[in-house]
Amino acid sequence: MKRKIGITILIIIIIGYLIPENFSMPVQNATSKDYNKESFWYYPWGKSVTHKGVDIFAKKGTQLNTATAGIVLYAGTIDVGGNVVIVLGPKWKLHYYAHLDSITTSNLSYVSPNEQIGTIGDSGNARGKSPHVHYAIATIIPYPWKIDSDRQGWKKMFYLNPIEYLEEARK
Repeated sequence: MKRKIGITILIIIIIGYLIPENFSMPVQNATSKDYNKESFWYYPWGKSVTHKGVDIFAKKGTQLNTATAGIVLYAGTIDVGGNVVIVLGPKWKLHYYAHLDSITTSNLSYVSPNEQIGTIGDSGNARGKSPHVHYAIATIIPYPWKIDSDRQGWKKMFYLNPIEYLEEARK
């Protein structure tokens, strides 16, 4: 029985890696000029110590779409992020969108690539700052080869650089 469960889990993991990402810019009409290419893993960065994502700036109310297809694991509010959406996408990656003005999706719904999930805002600890989405990508399957000597560098096995994905999507 344990062997069947182990094989089933392995098959599920492999299938997750076979689904194409079809990655795209999540902020409608945004370009590379709307984010700082050096902001991932920037130190110092408030309570989180390092910035584990990228802030993409746009006018408040600008449409926010999914960067890839997936299942909405959480659409709601948390203290620091304000209005947030977390999507489990292909390759077992979690796509985290924070500081939204509004959320237009719901928990456990399937979202297609480029489907609207909310609008750009300044909720959470971004209140009073320029409207933006804090966009981060994390993996539930660690990438130990990403660990380095940066401050909190061991966490890089879980946090992937979203700027690399944004740059690749532009090509």
